[in-house]
Amino acid sequence: MLTKRLKDKLYSQIPLTSHMKIDINKYTSTQLITSMPLDININDKGTAFAGSLATLTTISAWSICWLITQELGFKNTSIVIIKNETNFNAPVTKDVVCYTQKPSNQEILTLKEKLLTKNSGSINIKSAITEENKACVDFNGLYVIKILE
Repeated sequence: MLTKRLKDKLYSQIPLTSHMKIDINKYTSTQLITSMPLDININDKGTAFAGSLATLTTISAWSICWLITQELGFKNTSIVIIKNETNFNAPVTKDVVCYTQKPSNQEILTLKEKLLTKNSGSINIKSAITEENKACVDFNGLYVIKILE
């Protein structure tokens, strides 16, 4: 299963993800849902540490890029973030759940064409961490994907 391969990749190639206990909860045609426990990602105020929140949104957005490249048949890629904006709107006081939106079909088709013609393309990814229907963290990142030889 693709999400198991993703989690194995994250834990083996980005060790911080296993220390944070980031989990891949669900992947659908519209979003990726990830999570991490509060107890090991906590700050001195008893809320989620901002660095952990930023890491979860960044990794989740990277992960949806990886899932898309796998679905498109591009197995050997380099995915890097080149720009992002993260807004911390409210403290997170419970186990953390991140919702990463899958880009539109048109955005994915545009990415595919760029990868096929230029071996490189970029895509914008949005993630949000919510608690009790309140947007606690909003993330917007621009990722560059390159086909490796």
